Amino acid sequence: MNAVTRDQRERIVALLEGASAEPEVRAVVLTATGRGFCAGADLRGAPTAGERVAGDVARMIRLGAQRFIGSVLDCEKPVIAAVNGTAAGIGAHLAFACDLVLAADSARFVEVFVRRGLVPDGGGAYLLPRLIGPQRAKELMFFGDAVPAAEARAMGLVNRVVPAEALEETAREWAERLARGPTRALALTKQLVNASLDTDRSTAFAAEAVAQELNMTTRDAQEGVASFVERRAARYEGR
Repeated sequence: MNAVTRDQRERIVALLEGASAEPEVRAVVLTATGRGFCAGADLRGAPTAGERVAGDVARMIRLGAQRFIGSVLDCEKPVIAAVNGTAAGIGAHLAFACDLVLAADSARFVEVFVRRGLVPDGGGAYLLPRLIGPQRAKELMFFGDAVPAAEARAMGLVNRVVPAEALEETAREWAERLARGPTRALALTKQLVNASLDTDRSTAFAAEAVAQELNMTTRDAQEGVASFVERRAARYEGR
């Protein structure tokens, strides 16, 4: 069920950081093989209470689960989650951190932490209220019930639900469409939207103006304006 190991987490973080730095990467898809998207963190081998000292858990969460989710939010390329099955715990938060979420009709999302007597980590208490509001976020986190894909879409957690056999093709279509877009403009748009709920209007407007100033220095912005004036389709290079 693709429980996240430390090595797997570090590899995904490195791939996302690499995607930000590589101009040839224009979009990212996170998906999985098998019958599950991600069952959460792999808890095997975790230190027991007797082996821990004060501060160990907070450090582990900060450098592990939070850094993992942050790498998705901070990636400078649009990230699509293609959720092929159960996404539980940190697996659900991994999907919710993505810019766009596609789900197979067989997928489901589970805030599993309460079932283990744990506090949600990996940014769950930050992400969910911003997506569906505090009351619904508490319902999911307090009860830990599985949410089917169709219900998750109705809540606003998922952009689109497709038949399982169409998930890969749909994710590829979306990724290819994004990859043909103005990549730097998309990166700046992502930053503005992600920051918008944590800032006041004056700060958001100032950030918007700076983002547009920066974006107008890109070749893609110049191409977008030129294509409009010349009445032709734009040909973006991601630069």
